[in-house]
Amino acid sequence: MSTSTPDHYQGFEQGPIRPPSEAGSLLLRVMRNCPWNRCTFCPLYKSSQFSRRSVKHVKRDIDAVQAGIQAIRQQQADAGAPRPPAPWSADLSFSRLDPQAFQAAWHWVKNGQQQVFLQDADALALKPEDLLEILRYLTQTFPSITRVTCYTRSSTVYRLPDETLAALRDAGLTRVHIGMESGSDKVLRLVRKGASHKIHVTAGQKVKAAGLELSEYYMPGLGGRDLWEENATETARALNQINPDFIRLRTLALPLDAPLAAQAAEGRFALPSDDLMARELLLFLESLRGITSQVQSDHIVNLLPEVEGVLPDDKERLLEVIRAYLRLDPERRMLYKVGRRMGFLSGLGDLDHPERAAQIARYCQQQGITPDTVEAFTAELMRRYI
Repeated sequence: MSTSTPDHYQGFEQGPIRPPSEAGSLLLRVMRNCPWNRCTFCPLYKSSQFSRRSVKHVKRDIDAVQAGIQAIRQQQADAGAPRPPAPWSADLSFSRLDPQAFQAAWHWVKNGQQQVFLQDADALALKPEDLLEILRYLTQTFPSITRVTCYTRSSTVYRLPDETLAALRDAGLTRVHIGMESGSDKVLRLVRKGASHKIHVTAGQKVKAAGLELSEYYMPGLGGRDLWEENATETARALNQINPDFIRLRTLALPLDAPLAAQAAEGRFALPSDDLMARELLLFLESLRGITSQVQSDHIVNLLPEVEGVLPDDKERLLEVIRAYLRLDPERRMLYKVGRRMGFLSGLGDLDHPERAAQIARYCQQQGITPDTVEAFTAELMRRYI
């Protein structure tokens, strides 16, 4: 797999994804794609090569965004307007600017110009000296920045010296997002995650010890129907040892081009139902003890978005949301699953609105959806979210 960087600058770049919590951030691409790229549940980078962008090129991106911001501020001053001009209303002075960089600048100014997310899948896989130089240049260029975050992998952090993590913090990095997915060694081997329970725990503890905020991601369903209990309890056991700032829920959803989807089609992976994944989530939360993490259900793939709160105070409330779902009779559960997956319902409480429930019931009747067939219908909708 190539890790070379093209010698010529190809213009301002942005990668394909970011965490939902970084919706208002400047997306700054410091590397392309994923250096591991073997996880069977993720199809995102499978047809792409990994490469590191040069410090020189990233700095040019930063300069291009700065030029865009200066142009926006000038037009605001000339027009006496409090809001940035829309990208499509640019005057002739913008013709000298990189259009992608200007779009990024406009989006960032509109959202307060305080947060930056470093793309793509593992920014800490850069050479530490290169990432340090980028961070220092970034924060010097934009003193308004209050948060700089990135994705990284437990195995990458595991190998980094503690002094390097501390230096990155001092240079401006504030938070890292780690896709733990599971704390079960069996599940991690099954999906080729390239990490272990021990590596996850050690890496998480290193991040916290360095004074960085830590978001850990847990994927209900990743153990399939065979390992759902172990996926829940072993992941909770790992997180209990780490006490991350955030535990972000990402229910398993399999696009057709994910290798794990092919295994499911061949009968080598048993995809769990929504109800079983709800039971797994219940067991997971019951198994979290002695931590003060904030649980976040900040993605459309999650069936129960109300499962959000701060531990330990909100734990019983979160458990009751799941128990309330599991207490629904099969017909009501079907209505909720269809309504939630189609965007008609934003949470379990919306099912109490008679008109909404009746609308979903009519749709199910028209489409021939029953409690016995609803899983196939919602699985197809889930694939479109990823």
